[in-house]
This record gives sequence, C-alpha cells and structure tokens, in this order.
Amino acid sequence: MSIFGSMKTAVSGMNAQANRLSTVADNIANVNTTGYKAVSTSFSSLVLPSSGGNYNSGGVQTSVRQAVSDQGDISYTTSTTDLAISGDGFFIVQGPDGTPVLTRAGDFQKDDEGNLVNAAGFQLMGYSYDSGSPAVVVNGFDGLVPVNVNQDGLTAIASTSGVFKGNLDSNAKIPVAPATLPSANAATTTTDTKKVSMVAYDRLGNKVMYDFYFTKQSVAAAPPPAPPATAATWEVAMFRNANAAVGGTTSFPYSAGGAVGTGTLTFDSNGKMTSSGAVNITDGVTGQTIAMDFSGLTQLGADFSGTGTPNGQAATPVKDVTIDGDGIVYAKYEDGSTKPLYRIPLANVASPDKLTLMSGNVYSANGQSGVTVTGFPQTNGLGTIKSGALEGSNVDLAGELTEMIESQRSYTANSKVFQTGSDIMDVLVNLKR
Repeated sequence: MSIFGSMKTAVSGMNAQANRLSTVADNIANVNTTGYKAVSTSFSSLVLPSSGGNYNSGGVQTSVRQAVSDQGDISYTTSTTDLAISGDGFFIVQGPDGTPVLTRAGDFQKDDEGNLVNAAGFQLMGYSYDSGSPAVVVNGFDGLVPVNVNQDGLTAIASTSGVFKGNLDSNAKIPVAPATLPSANAATTTTDTKKVSMVAYDRLGNKVMYDFYFTKQSVAAAPPPAPPATAATWEVAMFRNANAAVGGTTSFPYSAGGAVGTGTLTFDSNGKMTSSGAVNITDGVTGQTIAMDFSGLTQLGADFSGTGTPNGQAATPVKDVTIDGDGIVYAKYEDGSTKPLYRIPLANVASPDKLTLMSGNVYSANGQSGVTVTGFPQTNGLGTIKSGALEGSNVDLAGELTEMIESQRSYTANSKVFQTGSDIMDVLVNLKR
C-alpha cells in the first residue's frame, strides 16, 4: 500500500466533489434563466493494478451530463413575442458573429432595428414570405434571415385572384331572349338572374366593388324515357359597381363599356361543374386583371347562395404581430386582416443531451450529438411553438440543495483521508529521530 497513493486518491475525490459542487452552483445560479437545462456530475472509478497483498488505491474521475431533452415548465406572459417550445426542438438563432446556434430561450423582444432578440442578444432566424410560401432546408441553415417585425407605414396589395363558392338553383328558368342576359347590358334581366357583389383592391389599396350576375342559358336535352335533364349551362357576367345606372329600378345599363368579364359555367346532371370555372375580370379603369375561380360552385335544387374571397389588401396600418403554433409570424392590420411575414423553423439532433453548451444558453452540434435536422413546428416529431409563453429552467432547486450538502460532506470525508495520510507520513519521518 502506498501512503502517497492514498493521499492522491483523496485529492482526486476532493477534485471530483469540487466539480460536483460547480455544477450545483451553476444550476442554482440559473434556476430562473429562461430555457436553461440543468447539468449534473457523474462519477467513474480509476483502478490501479495491485499485486499480492498490496492494494494500490486509484481515484475517481467526473464527467458532466446535460438534461437538455427534459422539458421545463411553461408559464404564460403578456408579450406575443415571448415564445416557448412544447415538445422537441430548438429555435435557430445567431449571435453577433453571424454563426447559427440552437437555443430553447425564447424571451424575444424587438431591438432598435425591429429584429427579435433574446436576453442573451441572439437574433431569432426564420424564412421570409417575400418570395411566396417558404420551404424548409432540412440539412442546413441556408435561406434563414433575422425575423424583423418592424412594419411601419401603410401597406396596400392589389387583388390578382379570387375564389367564388356557392350554389346555383337548378330550378331557375332560362330567359326567353338573349337580350335579357346580363352580358347584353340591357335593362330587361329577369328575376331568375341572381346577383351578388364582391370587394377587391386596386394597386393603391382602394376598394373596388364588382357585381356578379348568374343566369341559366340552356339545359341539356335527354331522350325519353330518361327523366328530365338537369345538366345546364350558366352565364356569369361581372361589372364594376361604380358604373351601375342610378335613379332607376335596376343597375342596368352599366356605363364605361359594360361587363368587365363574362364566362360560361357548365354542370352535369349531378350538379357538379364540368368546366374549369376560370373567368377573368379585366378592369380597364384600375389596369388590373383578377383571375376568378368559380369551380367551387354547384347546381343543386336549393336557393342561390354565394361568397367571394379575393386576395389583396386595403391600405391599412399594422396594429400587431402574432405568431401561431406552426411558427408563422403574421402582421395583423387595423382592419382585422393578416399577412404572413416569416415562418420560424425548429431544429433538432439525434442526441440533444450531447450538444455542446456555449455562453448565452445556446448549443452547437458536434460528432456525439449528431447532425442538425431542420423542420417546421409540428412536423417530423418537432414540437409546437406557443406565443406569449416562456419555458422555465428545468432545475429542481430542492434536489440541488441536497446535492450541495452531499458534496460538502463527501469533500470533508476525502479531506480527512488526506489529513490522515499526512499524519502517517509525519509518524514515518519521526521514526528516524
């Protein structure tokens, strides 16, 4: 047995307990840090070879373990830019050097440039809608830009398309003469012609109302003894409401050239549309073309009904910014309409507990954690983003205080071993006197 060996073993034990106390101190210090993940110390023995009746004491070594995959408690806040992840995944953020890293700390606020930045100064990254609906880059961070929620001033978007859905009454009558069709722009339309209006927007965000007229033109013939045919052809004629006649009992005739769009809609005997349903509004006043889609119409034995939903947006200021569970950042306008600005992705690795911890409560991938895989929330096993919420630390304060007491006592015990070895050495030295 080596007295020096026992003293060195005691030193390794004290060092191990000091490391354990360090992780406890770190956990207690960050018990209120948003998205912080607790660390712990694990011990493993170091054994030296022994021979005969002599035992050589070894020592102990430590390694740090992270509880990154353990979910922290979620608490709700009053800020819509506070974000929490319920489930797996990490926000992708970048620091001042522009390097993308991962974090669960979602306490984001606008900086002086409108970028969403968390308490550690890392910018939230997302995909922009500037070029349409974004697609995720699954194996990298290409295409990500800082999420900026500065939306000052007014925004206007011209209507370019629209969808019209509803039902045309299969029992409607056919006009007795072509001159009574709305497309003829005469004041002799019959009561079987149905009218509905829809609002669209010009390039300056002004509202433009269009009147839609639906009239049955013909019914397909069916040879006996087949039942009466219900397959039919309908005309749709569209006019600028501002050009309607005034002072009379009808909007006809419309001025400025009449209809801004006409088309034919055909239906089979089951009331389903067999034509494409595509009819354009070509408005010479606003200089725009609106591609209307009537394919959602049916021809059934029920009253006429219809609703139109064009795209575009009136000139209105941004009132607020909202973020949904799929990570889509919307600008909410004063008139109640919304517009997608960014989509926030999440990233994950095969072994989150093996990620490399960096200052600022952020992580980077390494060979042990596995490669980073990016995806949108609620896809491929990734969690949900909760707006107006924060994920708290997953530190168990009571457990950490217990660990601290155990570490103190173990350290003291190891120091006693060292002190005893030192006393024995004093005895050996004194034998020579």
